[in-house]
Amino acid sequence: MSELDFRLPDLRFVPTDAVFPHEYHDLQRTEPLVLRLRESGMLRNPPIVTQVGDGKRVEPRYVVLDGANRSTAARAASWPHLLVQVVRYESPAVELHTWYHALTADARDVLEQGLATIRGLEFRRQDRMHARAMLARREALACVVLNDGEAIVAHGGGTLHERNELLNALVHLYQDRLPYTRVTSDSLTHARRQHPEVQALVIFPRFDPAEVIDLASAGEYLPAGVTRHLIRWRALRVNVPVALCADAAKSLDEKNAWVETWTSERLTKRQVRFYEEPTVLYDE
Repeated sequence: MSELDFRLPDLRFVPTDAVFPHEYHDLQRTEPLVLRLRESGMLRNPPIVTQVGDGKRVEPRYVVLDGANRSTAARAASWPHLLVQVVRYESPAVELHTWYHALTADARDVLEQGLATIRGLEFRRQDRMHARAMLARREALACVVLNDGEAIVAHGGGTLHERNELLNALVHLYQDRLPYTRVTSDSLTHARRQHPEVQALVIFPRFDPAEVIDLASAGEYLPAGVTRHLIRWRALRVNVPVALCADAAKSLDEKNAWVETWTSERLTKRQVRFYEEPTVLYDE
C-alpha cells in the first residue's frame, strides 16, 4: 500500500498549549469564532497539524498547517484539549503551495511609498520575466507585478529569520489598508479575469516545509495567507462537542478513548464517506 492509498485520518485530542501556528492569524476573527463555537456547541472541522518531537525524548508539539483561527479560538476559550487531525508533513499526501495577493485600489502608491520605509529592505524595478526568475532562485523576497507590466523586486535579509521579518513588514504595508484577495496564479492577467479591479499582484516564493517548521519552532510566524496546504483526506464535519474539548475534568487519555469509540461507531453505522475526487461544499 502506498502513502497515497486511503487511510482514516489520524484524529486525536492534544493539549491546547502544545498547538502553535506557523502564520499570523486574524485577530478580528478570534472573538467572533469563540462565540460561534459556543453557540453551535460543535467543532465541525478540526485543525490540521503536524507533530514536532517524537514524544519520547522531546515532548511533542503540533504546528498548525490549516486552522490557525480555530486553534487560536480554542486557546482564547481556555480549552485544556483540542481535537486535531495529525498529518506527516513529509507525506506525499501533504503539498505546500503558495497564495499570491491580488491588490486593488491605490496599490501602487501605498507600496512604492511604504517599501522605502522598511529598514533593511532593498527594491528595484525589473521586467516581469527577470523578476520571476529571481524569485524562483530565491534571490528575492517577493515581487510586485504592477499595472504597467513592470515588477518591483524586493531583496534583503541574510538568514531565513531576517527574510521572514522583512516579508512580514512588506505584507503589513497593505494588509489592513488595501482590499486584497488570495489567488493561486502568479499571472496578473489571469487574476484580472476573475477580479477586474486588481491593480497589482504580490508574488511570494514557494517555501519548503523545513522552513515553515524552523520558523514556527522559533516562535516566528509567516504572514497570514501566504502558505497554502493541499491535504488529501481532510476530516470534515466531525462535529465534536465543544463541551468535551472544554472539559477539564476528563483526562487526555479519556478523551482519546472517546475518539476511538466514536470512530468505531461511525464506521459500524457506515456514516464515514470518502471522496477521492475534489468536492464543493455549500454549507460551510
